[in-house]
Amino acid sequence: MSERLIVIGGGGAGTAAATIAKRCNPDLRVTLFSEFPDIAYSPCGIPYAHGREIPEFQSLFLSTVRRYVEDGLDMRMETTITDVDLSRRTVTARNKHEGFDKLILCTGFVWEQPDVPGANLEGLHYVKDIRRAIEFDKELDQMRRAVVIGGMWLGVEMAGALARRGLDVQFIDEGPWLLSELVDPDVAEPAQEALEKLGVNVRMGTRLLGFEGSGDRVRAVSTSAGELECDVAVICLHKLPNTSLAATLGLELGTLGGVVVDDHMRSSASGVWAAGDVIEVPHGLSMLPITGLTGSHAYAQGRTAGANAAGEDRTYDPVWIPWGFMSGDYTIGGFSIGETLAEAMGIHYVVAKGVGVSRARYFPGAARTHVKLLAEPGTLRLIGGQLHGGEGIKERCDFLAFVAKRGATLEDLAWMENIYSPPIGALYEPIAIAAQNGLAEQQSRARQKVPA
Repeated sequence: MSERLIVIGGGGAGTAAATIAKRCNPDLRVTLFSEFPDIAYSPCGIPYAHGREIPEFQSLFLSTVRRYVEDGLDMRMETTITDVDLSRRTVTARNKHEGFDKLILCTGFVWEQPDVPGANLEGLHYVKDIRRAIEFDKELDQMRRAVVIGGMWLGVEMAGALARRGLDVQFIDEGPWLLSELVDPDVAEPAQEALEKLGVNVRMGTRLLGFEGSGDRVRAVSTSAGELECDVAVICLHKLPNTSLAATLGLELGTLGGVVVDDHMRSSASGVWAAGDVIEVPHGLSMLPITGLTGSHAYAQGRTAGANAAGEDRTYDPVWIPWGFMSGDYTIGGFSIGETLAEAMGIHYVVAKGVGVSRARYFPGAARTHVKLLAEPGTLRLIGGQLHGGEGIKERCDFLAFVAKRGATLEDLAWMENIYSPPIGALYEPIAIAAQNGLAEQQSRARQKVPA
């Protein structure tokens, strides 16, 4: 009989792992277990459905359980794995033991819970499960006031979405500026202005002290800036690897609490792979571990794990983390590190800045594009960057992460080729403008013998 692979988890990593494993080895028997009833939907789109930019939640469903079954997968929905015995190669679900030859863990993440009084009240909402989101959406029309807590970009997206929905929204975070764990202050400033333009009251440097209730339901959020009345509190703190099952298996966990894997997504146990938010992977520049990446990272990790479990030889490289999102109607993004993180990590750098336009200046829709690049002193090798403006931020961040991974320098970018077509691209590429400015600055410093 052919080998059997069991995948635990039905998110982006799990579905990718199961699908690619079956595709690489059609003889492999693949079973996927998920505790949820739904498969293949986009949780990242939930804020935009709340804000009615996406007219209905049904648009977030990308496939069906039936489609996966038709592709040859054994789908076990609403089925929780309660035990795994690695020595006997069995899993237990619904009091039934089932054997396996290979196992992939894709158990995702759990939200950090605020350790404050009142954290068990009703009316505290976490964004994750689409069915809960649909029920929450039905309640929004009866709500007037919301407090969004936490500086993750999901919090920014939810604050904007609820403001578009007509709620009075307060956004609080302990950081000195918006998304201060990730974004530099010069990039955060226009992002905060865009959020405020939607009507969101942004309160930075504000600490959560607790939740006040009326009966069992939250009625206010207690903060260092005073009490904020609300009908709902949306909590968007840090994502934490969901390693409860991995820990019981004795898998090695890293310094950030995620499952440690190698470049093939293999865990410390033979025949066991892991992928997605449950793992930690090395940063491409520092090689330090990192968790809590995007859905695209989870999908790629799942593909890698699935291919290798099916007998392929695929590697997953350290990540240079292109990222980006909308704050109101404004786009910000970046890759690797910015100035704030570089300084915190003790990494020396030089800066190259420039401002261009997304398409020909005279063409309708042209938007200013701000580019800041970080480079290694001396070699001018690209090590990070942050961008903000209108269209094209996403594509530029993807490109910069890709070329940085391959050792590109400011010199390379200053002389890069680019498309010039008035509706889609300007004559002078904003990335090249920034690189040219950076080179000119370094040449000027060299002539004056000023340290970088």
